[in-house]
Amino acid sequence: QVQLVESGGGLVQPGGSLRLSCAFSGGDFSRAVMSWYRQPPGKERELVAAIGINGNLNYRDSVKGRFTISRDKAKATIHLQMNSLEAEDTAVYYCRATYRNIYWGQGTQVTVSS
Repeated sequence: QVQLVESGGGLVQPGGSLRLSCAFSGGDFSRAVMSWYRQPPGKERELVAAIGINGNLNYRDSVKGRFTISRDKAKATIHLQMNSLEAEDTAVYYCRATYRNIYWGQGTQVTVSS
């Protein structure tokens, strides 16, 4: 059974940075498409960034140039480096793995506020 454990959320001022991590276990990480989603208050969950098996990347338009997704094969972990954070980035961020099935992490809160 695939398990995903996120970490790194918190409170940050506008313009600040945070780095989220998601540890993958219970499957073959090299065959999993990994992504970050977020759910802002009162809104639906939305894709933020994805990284494919071959390293191909996909970003939501509003985070391009500010967020970077990466994967560490040795540690079976993905990261989301978030820079120049804005109030609109406030959300619960979820890690997702597509590996024979779809798996979600428990979510981590990111709050951007002064």
